[in-house]
Amino acid sequence: MKIVGSGCGPGMLTEEAISTIKSADLIYGSKRAIELCKKYIGTNSKVNEITDYKALKNLPEGAVVLSTGDPMLAGLGYLSGKIIPGISSMQYAFAKIKIPLTKAVVVNAHGKDHIAAIKKASEEIERGYIVFLIADPAFDINILCNNLKCINSSLKVSLCENLGYDNERIVTSPISDPPERISSLFVLIIGNF
Repeated sequence: MKIVGSGCGPGMLTEEAISTIKSADLIYGSKRAIELCKKYIGTNSKVNEITDYKALKNLPEGAVVLSTGDPMLAGLGYLSGKIIPGISSMQYAFAKIKIPLTKAVVVNAHGKDHIAAIKKASEEIERGYIVFLIADPAFDINILCNNLKCINSSLKVSLCENLGYDNERIVTSPISDPPERISSLFVLIIGNF
């Protein structure tokens, strides 16, 4: 099995990913991942939208599984098989805002306990890191920012929505006045930058 990063938005596939997708007979992916890769999927490829993520462990050896962003950043990199990276939302956002990745720590709040993620983000900021927070549509930016104001009121938060798409939006604000989210596809960068 091969797990291929489809990138965080259009045009974020590596050459190896494109080659693997073009030669694949059997492809699995989320609706979004399939859409990101569709122009490279062969007409004879059998494409399946993932409906049961637990069943992915039982796919045939030749299957190609598309993972949005990069499989190793809260993606499907836990599956057995060869990992083919994609351009992640973290790489893309940090390049856009011009923050070195070496100053960052990742906090995953996507489908996770949001309160625990906020606590983890607070701990990492207190340790001097810039937090890259992977959010989900239910994540409340205001609760995060209210908690972080107690640590350091001079912190900034960047709301990064629809990265790589035509409607991409990146807004940076003081933690005391967090940006309003308009999309369900977003990540946050928090810290002194």
